Amino acid sequence: MVTSRWTAAPVRTASLRRRGAVLEQAILDAALEQLSTVGWNGLTMEGVAAGAQTGKAAVYRRWPSKEDLVADALQAGLPSFEEAPDLGGVREDLFALCRQARDAMFSRPGSALRAVIHECDHRQAERFHGVIFEGVVEPTIRLLREVITRGIVRGEVRPDAANAYVFDAIPAMMMYRSKMCASEWNDKDLEEMLDQLMLPLLRPSAG
Repeated sequence: MVTSRWTAAPVRTASLRRRGAVLEQAILDAALEQLSTVGWNGLTMEGVAAGAQTGKAAVYRRWPSKEDLVADALQAGLPSFEEAPDLGGVREDLFALCRQARDAMFSRPGSALRAVIHECDHRQAERFHGVIFEGVVEPTIRLLREVITRGIVRGEVRPDAANAYVFDAIPAMMMYRSKMCASEWNDKDLEEMLDQLMLPLLRPSAG
């Protein structure tokens, strides 16, 4: 049985008296914190209430289920990916983008998301598909497409490299090694992945 400070912490409601958006944000923050420490299976509505220092009823009034709460917490907490790096070369751009993805993966919201992906069963995972796709997958692919397309224009990347399999390679590798090899993706690991996998995959044919 997983125990944590979340399950043991006393609920203090009288001292804070927060309402509205302030209380909701505290609950969402507590949900992310609990996900990143005890994981999806260890998360409870009671533990979230304790972490937010509010009553359990305040959580259930806003979110009738654990799935609803976690979906909103992830959507609110995931970092945004706005612009693709433009540093003058495809290797430099991919390295900067990979560092950005790595930092997001190991942030509190990123750790929470990985707990959901790794621990949820198929039925539960369907509830979070839209959040994961719109908040993580789609923005990452959009930026990779921009970097690779820019590399094609520069002549650094083969013209047929802008395809779904290539776009999936970096996210898939980072998620796989994070889960299976406990890789934290330091800068050296990122450089080796680019030099040994991505750049040979992207380079124009010598012929």
